[in-house]
Amino acid sequence: MIIVMKPHAKPASIAAVTRYIEVNGLSVHLSHGEEVTIIGIVGDKSKLSTDNLIMFEDVDRVMPVTESYKLSNRKFHPEPTAVTVGSTAIGPGTLTIMAGPCAVESETQLLMIARAVKDAGAAVLRGGAYKPRTSPYSFQGLEEEGLRYMQKAKAETGLATICEVVSREAIEAAVKYVDMIQIGARNMQNFILLKEAGQSGLPVLLKRGLCSTIDEWLNAAEYIIAEGNPRIVLCERGIRTFETATRNTLDLSAIPVLKEKTHLPVIVDPSHSTGSYKYVPAMAKAAVACDADGLMIEVHNDPAHALSDGPQSLSFAKFSKLTEELRPFCKLSGRSL
Repeated sequence: MIIVMKPHAKPASIAAVTRYIEVNGLSVHLSHGEEVTIIGIVGDKSKLSTDNLIMFEDVDRVMPVTESYKLSNRKFHPEPTAVTVGSTAIGPGTLTIMAGPCAVESETQLLMIARAVKDAGAAVLRGGAYKPRTSPYSFQGLEEEGLRYMQKAKAETGLATICEVVSREAIEAAVKYVDMIQIGARNMQNFILLKEAGQSGLPVLLKRGLCSTIDEWLNAAEYIIAEGNPRIVLCERGIRTFETATRNTLDLSAIPVLKEKTHLPVIVDPSHSTGSYKYVPAMAKAAVACDADGLMIEVHNDPAHALSDGPQSLSFAKFSKLTEELRPFCKLSGRSL
C-alpha cells in the first residue's frame, strides 16, 4: 500500500501519517519528490484502515500495491535510483561500463587489463576471484589472492572494482578489497546469500537467474533491500531457452519492463548472454538503445588462452573499438560515457 500526499504537503502532516502507521506495527518507506511525497507501507496492511488514512491532512489518495516486492517497486520510489560505486554513479544520464577478465589469473595480467579498459572508457574493473563453474574441474579462481590484485589495480588506475561472491566467507573477504559485490545467476535465489549481501555494506550487482522471471528477480532484490541495503544494480545476462545458437538468449525486453516496474538501475551483460565475442558489439549497442544504464563486458589480454570464458572475451583492440562505436548511441539516448 502507498499513500500519495498532496503537492507540497506539510512536514507535520507527513509525520502524523508516519506515526499512525508505525504505531500500528508497520514500517514506512518515504520517497520525497520535488513536489509530492509518497509514503510506502511495508507489513500487514490489514492492520490499517484506509478510511482512517484518507482522513489525515494533506493525504491525496491511498493505493494498493499488489506486487509482492515493495521496496524495489517503482510505486514506492517513483524517481530512478542512482547507485554510487567508488567515484561512479550508475543510473540516469550516464552509461557505466564494467570491463575486465572473467577470472583474475595473475597480478600482471589484471594490471595490464585494468590499464587497457580504463584507457578505453571503462569506469569499473570486473574480475572474478571466486568462479562457480559448471564443471568441478574447471579453474575456480584465486579467491582472496585475486581480491588483493583487484585492490592493487584500483590503487594504480583509480577504477572502481567489482567481484562475484559465492558464500558468506567470500563476502567477508570481498568487503576488505572491492567496491561492489556481485551475486551471480546461479545464486540469484540463494536467499541466505542475498541476506548476507544486504548486510555487507557494499553496493550489490544482482544478475538474473538463468530461468527466472522478472518478478522472481525483483523479489530477490527485495531480500537485499529488506536487510537495509538499497544500493542494488540489476544485470540482465541472458536466460535459458530452446535456442542453442548462443549460450543464452539475451532478453532485451527486460530493460523497458524493469524501467516500468522498479527504480533500480539496469545494466546488460552481452558477454555471458551470447557466449561469443562476435555478437557482443551488436548486443551492447542494442542494450544502450533499450535504455540500459550500463554494460558488463569481458575483456582479456589473450582471449585464446584465457582460463575462463575466452571465446566471449574481447581483445583490447576490439573493446576500444566498441566503446568508440557506442558514443553515438549514448548521445541518442541522452547518456554520457
